[in-house]
Amino acid sequence: MASYLLPHLQSKQDVDNVIRHTEELVLVLRFGKDEDPVCLQLDHILAKSVDDLGKMAKIYTVDVDKVPVTADHTKFIGTFQSKQDLIDVVEVIFRGAMKGKVMVRSPLDPTTLQKYDLVYKDF
Repeated sequence: MASYLLPHLQSKQDVDNVIRHTEELVLVLRFGKDEDPVCLQLDHILAKSVDDLGKMAKIYTVDVDKVPVTADHTKFIGTFQSKQDLIDVVEVIFRGAMKGKVMVRSPLDPTTLQKYDLVYKDF
């Protein structure tokens, strides 16, 4: 399973620490369940991309049953069809951030993206 190849954050404190201490890199946090088929597919893509994105991003997985999902505006909700889609998105975010941009336009075709309903539960 690819999720075992990626570092896991086990608590909200772990997530907060990684957010505070990640500088000059894109932080990719996969919130989901390790057994979920969609998450397993995404973890496979993330694991294959770690080496290619090493100079631009840090990638972690977070189990939503252990750590609450934080509601904010700095998320990509969904999965990627391919490794190249992930690399393209991270590269656009990285280059935009290096230029001081707070928002960037996704390089992905919106018609190919799956739509997800978000459900937040209180902890």
